[in-house]
Amino acid sequence: MSDAARRMLLGILLLGVIGINAELLLLSHTEHASQWIPLVLNAMTIVMSVVVAFKPTTGTIRLFQLVMLLMIISGGVGMYLHLQANMEFQTEMDATLSGWALLKKSVVAKAPPALAPGAMTQLGLIGLAYTFRHPALGSRRTS
Repeated sequence: MSDAARRMLLGILLLGVIGINAELLLLSHTEHASQWIPLVLNAMTIVMSVVVAFKPTTGTIRLFQLVMLLMIISGGVGMYLHLQANMEFQTEMDATLSGWALLKKSVVAKAPPALAPGAMTQLGLIGLAYTFRHPALGSRRTS
Protein backbone atom coordinates (compact mmCIF):
# COMPACT_ATOMS: atom_id res chain seq x y z
CA MET A 1 0.00 0.00 0.00
CA SER A 2 1.31 3.43 -0.85
CA ASP A 3 2.10 6.03 1.80
CA ALA A 4 -0.55 8.31 0.28
CA ALA A 5 -3.24 5.63 0.62
CA ARG A 6 -2.14 4.96 4.17
CA ARG A 7 -2.37 8.68 5.04
CA MET A 8 -5.84 8.89 3.47
CA LEU A 9 -7.05 5.96 5.60
CA LEU A 10 -5.70 7.63 8.72
CA GLY A 11 -7.38 10.90 7.73
CA ILE A 12 -10.71 9.15 7.16
CA LEU A 13 -10.36 7.43 10.54
CA LEU A 14 -9.66 10.73 12.30
CA LEU A 15 -12.57 12.52 10.62
CA GLY A 16 -14.86 9.65 11.62
CA VAL A 17 -13.88 9.48 15.29
CA ILE A 18 -13.94 13.26 15.68
CA GLY A 19 -17.39 13.37 14.10
CA ILE A 20 -18.73 10.55 16.26
CA ASN A 21 -17.30 12.10 19.42
CA ALA A 22 -18.88 15.45 18.58
CA GLU A 23 -22.24 13.79 17.98
CA LEU A 24 -22.07 11.73 21.17
CA LEU A 25 -21.15 14.77 23.23
CA LEU A 26 -23.94 16.84 21.67
CA LEU A 27 -26.38 14.02 22.48
CA SER A 28 -25.09 13.89 26.09
CA HIS A 29 -24.05 10.26 25.63
CA THR A 30 -22.52 10.32 29.12
CA GLU A 31 -25.28 9.23 31.51
CA HIS A 32 -23.98 5.70 32.21
CA ALA A 33 -20.48 4.30 32.43
CA SER A 34 -21.05 2.16 29.32
CA GLN A 35 -21.84 5.33 27.34
CA TRP A 36 -18.33 6.61 27.98
CA ILE A 37 -16.74 3.63 26.21
CA PRO A 38 -17.00 5.03 22.65
CA LEU A 39 -15.87 8.47 23.83
CA VAL A 40 -12.78 7.03 25.51
CA LEU A 41 -11.99 4.71 22.60
CA ASN A 42 -12.32 7.57 20.14
CA ALA A 43 -9.98 9.70 22.25
CA MET A 44 -7.52 6.80 22.37
CA THR A 45 -7.83 6.46 18.59
CA ILE A 46 -7.02 10.13 18.08
CA VAL A 47 -3.96 9.90 20.33
CA MET A 48 -2.75 6.66 18.74
CA SER A 49 -3.33 8.03 15.22
CA VAL A 50 -1.05 10.95 15.99
CA VAL A 51 1.53 8.60 17.51
CA VAL A 52 1.60 6.20 14.53
CA ALA A 53 1.63 9.10 12.07
CA PHE A 54 4.76 10.59 13.65
CA LYS A 55 6.44 7.60 15.33
CA PRO A 56 5.48 4.39 13.55
CA THR A 57 7.32 1.62 15.37
CA THR A 58 6.36 -2.02 15.75
CA GLY A 59 5.16 -1.28 19.29
CA THR A 60 3.06 1.76 18.40
CA ILE A 61 1.48 0.00 15.41
CA ARG A 62 0.63 -3.04 17.56
CA LEU A 63 -0.91 -0.81 20.24
CA PHE A 64 -2.86 1.01 17.52
CA GLN A 65 -4.11 -2.38 16.25
CA LEU A 66 -5.25 -3.25 19.77
CA VAL A 67 -7.22 0.00 20.01
CA MET A 68 -8.77 -0.76 16.59
CA LEU A 69 -9.76 -4.24 17.80
CA LEU A 70 -11.41 -2.63 20.83
CA MET A 71 -13.24 -0.24 18.46
CA ILE A 72 -14.56 -3.21 16.48
CA ILE A 73 -15.70 -5.01 19.62
CA SER A 74 -17.29 -1.86 21.03
CA GLY A 75 -19.36 -1.46 17.88
CA GLY A 76 -20.82 -4.93 18.30
CA VAL A 77 -21.43 -4.46 22.01
CA GLY A 78 -22.98 -1.05 21.39
CA MET A 79 -25.38 -2.43 18.79
CA TYR A 80 -26.40 -5.14 21.25
CA LEU A 81 -26.96 -2.61 24.06
CA HIS A 82 -28.93 -0.25 21.82
CA LEU A 83 -31.05 -3.10 20.48
CA GLN A 84 -31.65 -4.43 23.99
CA ALA A 85 -32.80 -1.00 25.20
CA ASN A 86 -35.10 -0.67 22.20
CA MET A 87 -36.57 -4.13 22.75
CA GLU A 88 -37.30 -3.32 26.40
CA PHE A 89 -38.98 -0.07 25.40
CA GLN A 90 -41.03 -1.72 22.65
CA THR A 91 -42.28 -4.47 24.98
CA GLU A 92 -43.27 -1.82 27.53
CA MET A 93 -45.24 -0.04 24.81
CA ASP A 94 -46.82 -3.26 23.48
CA ALA A 95 -46.49 -6.40 25.63
CA THR A 96 -47.85 -8.56 22.79
CA LEU A 97 -44.80 -7.91 20.60
CA SER A 98 -42.38 -10.80 20.28
CA GLY A 99 -40.13 -12.55 17.81
CA TRP A 100 -39.55 -11.00 14.40
CA ALA A 101 -42.06 -8.19 14.91
CA LEU A 102 -40.28 -7.08 18.10
CA LEU A 103 -36.86 -7.31 16.49
CA LYS A 104 -37.95 -5.37 13.40
CA LYS A 105 -39.56 -2.61 15.44
CA SER A 106 -36.51 -2.40 17.72
CA VAL A 107 -34.03 -2.15 14.86
CA VAL A 108 -35.83 0.76 13.19
CA ALA A 109 -36.48 2.67 16.44
CA LYS A 110 -35.04 6.18 16.46
CA ALA A 111 -33.68 6.32 20.00
CA PRO A 112 -31.30 4.87 20.64
CA PRO A 113 -30.40 4.11 17.01
CA ALA A 114 -29.76 0.37 17.11
CA LEU A 115 -27.23 0.19 14.30
CA ALA A 116 -25.38 3.48 14.91
CA PRO A 117 -22.61 1.86 17.01
CA GLY A 118 -21.70 -0.13 13.91
CA ALA A 119 -19.82 2.98 12.81
CA MET A 120 -17.27 2.18 15.53
CA THR A 121 -16.74 -1.22 13.90
CA GLN A 122 -16.30 0.36 10.49
CA LEU A 123 -13.77 2.86 11.82
CA GLY A 124 -11.88 0.08 13.57
CA LEU A 125 -11.67 -1.80 10.27
CA ILE A 126 -10.39 1.34 8.52
CA GLY A 127 -7.73 1.61 11.22
CA LEU A 128 -6.72 -2.02 10.73
CA ALA A 129 -6.55 -1.42 6.97
CA TYR A 130 -4.12 1.42 7.71
CA THR A 131 -1.81 -1.09 9.41
CA PHE A 132 -2.01 -3.69 6.62
CA ARG A 133 1.58 -4.51 5.65
CA HIS A 134 2.76 -1.38 7.44
CA PRO A 135 6.49 -0.84 6.82
CA ALA A 136 7.14 -0.48 10.57
CA LEU A 137 5.99 -4.08 11.07
CA GLY A 138 8.73 -5.38 8.78
CA SER A 139 8.37 -8.02 6.14
CA ARG A 140 6.74 -11.29 7.16
CA ARG A 141 6.87 -12.90 3.74
CA THR A 142 8.72 -16.14 3.30
CA SER A 143 10.09 -17.12 -0.09
